[in-house]
Amino acid sequence: MKAVLALIIIYVGTFFLAIQGASQNSVSAAPQGSGSQDQASPAQAKPIDPVKDADIRSLMELIGVRDQVQDAVNNSTEQYREKLLATVPNNDKGQAFVTSFVESYQKKFDVDQLTEQLVAIYDKHYTDEDIKNLLQFYGSPAGQKVAAEMPKIAREIQAASRATGARAAKETLQALKAQNPGIGQSARLGNGPRRWQGGRGQQAQSQQAAQQPDPQQP
Repeated sequence: MKAVLALIIIYVGTFFLAIQGASQNSVSAAPQGSGSQDQASPAQAKPIDPVKDADIRSLMELIGVRDQVQDAVNNSTEQYREKLLATVPNNDKGQAFVTSFVESYQKKFDVDQLTEQLVAIYDKHYTDEDIKNLLQFYGSPAGQKVAAEMPKIAREIQAASRATGARAAKETLQALKAQNPGIGQSARLGNGPRRWQGGRGQQAQSQQAAQQPDPQQP
């Protein structure tokens, strides 16, 4: 039972790392050019035993790692889309800009390259015997149940965590504003500039104003 629980924890950790890596680091790493390749090179310097390599890939297929990575790409895409929509003009050009970013981002996110990096990571942290034990577990009905349900559980945990964190942050900010009426009244927890958000909930008149930005605005 202890071993099974450990495997589940490892699985959840891997899933969260994939989500966080895709949503937080991919765009910030992009301007560095070869930086991501440099990070991968140490893991690739040591050749993996062909038998172990095959076992790792079989394990990743059983767990559904590639599907998890693609799910991470989809989730991060929506996060970036929402952030960009909040900071670009609410007009056709703004929409086209966001659409172009989303399409380019999904093309540039190399799932195959990330999969190769994950093989090296598994090789680094697990012995041959570990991989074979994991294969045995995930090849069992219980293991397949874990593999099928954990992504769903992880998404629900993530959503619950976001909601709880947002509620706590909102209540904390409201309490501080009440305690300090002269300080922080303009403080906001949202991401990015707000100059274009006002037009998003208004009618055609506001949309026309968004199409012709105030020259006094930066």
